[in-house]
Amino acid sequence: MDNTSRTDSATAQLMEQILYEVKRVVVGQDRFLERVMVAMLAQGHLLVEGVPGLAKTLTVKTLANTMRGLFKRIQFTPDLVPADLVGTRVYNQRTGEFGTSLGPVFANLLLADEINRAPAKVQSALLEVMQERQVTIAGETHKVPSPFLVMATQNPIETEGTYPLPEAQVDRFMMKVLVDYPTDEEEFVIVQRVTGPAVDVSSVATTEQLAALQRECREIYVDPSLVQYAVKLVSATRTPERHGLKELGRFITYGASPRATINLVEGARALAMLRGRGYALPEDMADLVPDVLRHRVVLSYEALSEGMSSDAVVQKIMAKIPAPAKPLEHEKLVA
Repeated sequence: MDNTSRTDSATAQLMEQILYEVKRVVVGQDRFLERVMVAMLAQGHLLVEGVPGLAKTLTVKTLANTMRGLFKRIQFTPDLVPADLVGTRVYNQRTGEFGTSLGPVFANLLLADEINRAPAKVQSALLEVMQERQVTIAGETHKVPSPFLVMATQNPIETEGTYPLPEAQVDRFMMKVLVDYPTDEEEFVIVQRVTGPAVDVSSVATTEQLAALQRECREIYVDPSLVQYAVKLVSATRTPERHGLKELGRFITYGASPRATINLVEGARALAMLRGRGYALPEDMADLVPDVLRHRVVLSYEALSEGMSSDAVVQKIMAKIPAPAKPLEHEKLVA
């Protein structure tokens, strides 16, 4: 028990140090920062959507600076080609042989900035590396460093020169987080901080420590009733009539895949760990449901014509399917 409490204390201290360093630069955005940490611990990829100037890129870059890992940033543009991401074969005139030049995806933390500015062919180049953690160039497989995380940003308001993300790629993202405008008080502090002296962020964690935290996260206990809750939520996006939500059927073209269920469980584990617990509670999972499902529910034309959003559909499903009341009750009975 003492070893466990010491481990929990060390984990909490490291997390606190990382967040402290990030918050020296980034003002507000507490919910966004929490989701970024959840994605890191759960080894999931993150899609961030928000209008320009909300510190999306700054947050990810600052977080990368707190860790002694390899960070790379790709600015997605319409003229990008897949080889610009994954790498290509290059002919060496001196030796007369072809060599492999690896692309910027070979990093611990990859920031894909304005991912919806590149055509689908380029976006799809990320599919293999996001799922398999490897890249195939000219029939040869290359593993990316571990740990490996992709954080992509996109601009929701400017449609000129942008391309919608393919559904297959969107499903690879563990969560889609919406970043909103800061409050007046936060904006005041932002202006003071940006116009003042520059802040140097210290590296407080290594990639080995992050990998250890990820392994520790997999040991967080999730009750079977919570897993069943996740299964019901995701199932309701596919066959809403089976869950007493027949009226939602006309609004949904395609529901979420089993990846959503897995991500809900892994996310609940990570959030419980961030909150200093060795077990997940219903509120941990419920907090993440909109972020995990909003980009996976494909709405029908009827839903779009009536102004129905995927968030509204998810909220209706959550209101209908109750969370387990006492997921750890059986442990008390055993004791």
